[in-house]
Amino acid sequence: MKLFADTPVRRTLQVVADLMFVAWLVLWAWIGLAVHDGTLQLAGPARQTDTAASAMADQFRDAGGQLGEAPLAGDELAVPFDEAAEASDGIAAAGRETVDAVERLALLLGLSVALIPILIVSAIHLPIRWRFAREATAGAKFIDAQEDLDLFALRALANQPMRVLARISDDPAGAWRARDIEVVRKLAVLELADVGLRPKKVPAA
Repeated sequence: MKLFADTPVRRTLQVVADLMFVAWLVLWAWIGLAVHDGTLQLAGPARQTDTAASAMADQFRDAGGQLGEAPLAGDELAVPFDEAAEASDGIAAAGRETVDAVERLALLLGLSVALIPILIVSAIHLPIRWRFAREATAGAKFIDAQEDLDLFALRALANQPMRVLARISDDPAGAWRARDIEVVRKLAVLELADVGLRPKKVPAA
């Protein structure tokens, strides 16, 4: 597959465009990652709440367990500590839910920030490059003989503006039918230039 043009100017523009496209991808991937990481920092307080509440619940359970071993009123003494442990578990669960919500939000924001500009530019750049590669690859098979140049000359007659054809010949169609080698060559080169190709063999006039 032919990815770049034969003509220096167009080839340079293609290389620069590809490099800018890659730089654009890297830039927005980095920005998306930064947004993701920055949003995740919002989960810090919730994580601390989860950790502190879980530790507090364990302490309440330990204290309740020790009081529950006391004779006679042990079970009654342990009840407030068990309830406090359950309340702390609830706070810890709320903290974990907040962390999960922030993590989902961070992922959504990071992907949205990165993918939207990447997809917009990709929708423009990739079809252009694919169209060139397809046409140039197909055209490259037909540029090594006079008969092949005739084909591109005919395409030039059909595709090129009248003012461009007039600069080549007063009667380009007649010259093509008469197989005027010089006119055919100029017409073919003109059409090939539109797809970034140059003939491998240029017949002498």
